[in-house]
Amino acid sequence: MAKNRSIFEEVGTTEKQTVQTGVIDQGRGGARLAIRLWLMILFALVVVMIAVGGLTRLTDSGLSITEWRPFTGAIPPLNAADWESEFAKYQAIDEFMIQNKWMELSDFKVIYWWEWGHRQLGRVIGLVWAIGFVWFLIRRQIPVGWTPRLLGLGALGGLQGAIGWWMVSSGVTAGEGVLDVASYRLATHLGLAFVILGFIAWYVLLLGRPERDLMQARRSKEGRLFGLSTGLMHVAFLQILIGALVAGIDAGRSYTDWPLMGGQVFPPSAFIFEPLWRNFFESPGLVQFIHRVTGYLLFAFAIVVWLRGRKSAHAKTRFAFNAVLAAMSLQIVLGIITVLYGAPWHIAIAHQFLAVVLWSLILRARFFAAYPIATSIRGTT
Repeated sequence: MAKNRSIFEEVGTTEKQTVQTGVIDQGRGGARLAIRLWLMILFALVVVMIAVGGLTRLTDSGLSITEWRPFTGAIPPLNAADWESEFAKYQAIDEFMIQNKWMELSDFKVIYWWEWGHRQLGRVIGLVWAIGFVWFLIRRQIPVGWTPRLLGLGALGGLQGAIGWWMVSSGVTAGEGVLDVASYRLATHLGLAFVILGFIAWYVLLLGRPERDLMQARRSKEGRLFGLSTGLMHVAFLQILIGALVAGIDAGRSYTDWPLMGGQVFPPSAFIFEPLWRNFFESPGLVQFIHRVTGYLLFAFAIVVWLRGRKSAHAKTRFAFNAVLAAMSLQIVLGIITVLYGAPWHIAIAHQFLAVVLWSLILRARFFAAYPIATSIRGTT
């Protein structure tokens, strides 16, 4: 007697059909966890790099190495003759001739090690990126579509090294009376560091969830909140660039009263250079004034975005925007303290580090607006 056939069984075969699961993630997963950990290491290294770069600027150490030697420069002076040679090169530039003629070799060594450490850390970051990328590439563990992204990080890192020398070269002069690097080049250098940090942070967030979850979460994207947080990110980035201009010309030490500047709303010595446009980059009073006003506008905008974020139906999204406003408030207070104390290095570097934290929190909040994590009434995800 013939057996009854299942309605799911194909005619002409007695084999059971198997159902494939996880088709969305198939071929896309790669070594997501391992790559994420690698990117987190890169993220930490870039944060340290920004801090060391800030200290290099605050200690006036950036011009102590007058040449760009990407490979041989990794070897520091090993004997007295090497040190004398490096010191002689520094003695030939304007910064030494005009500002640091008092320096002895022992003083020079202090600023040399700061700049050498900054450059060496850049080499370490490049090496960590290269080893990780090649390792995952040859093992074919990079998820589909991620190779250009990870390769792009390496390209940006290489560009950053070139821009670093472009920046330093603006201050390695003789007979031109230049004592520091060009402030707009410093802003470009710091801005690209934050761009790299932003890409790494975004990739870490993406790799922290399966592709399937991201595709589902995208359907619940809070478009208006995402747009507002994107705008906040752009204004914050602009403020970071203006902050670099302030650091580049030591504008933070020009007016040390608040909320006024020199007893006035608008600084009395704002326009001191010709042509007019130079003042927006080189006038300490005007640059600090722009930095202050942009900070106020950024804080006001952050409140608007927070008010929208607190209406989100998702608990983690609301918490992310709460964290942004808290960090923004602290940054405003720290900025005022920096001004009142004349930007000493330990307060100034804390102000810069908090900018890194705030930048990361804005990106995280923006990510949750784009890929919200649904929360049930009982609080489980």
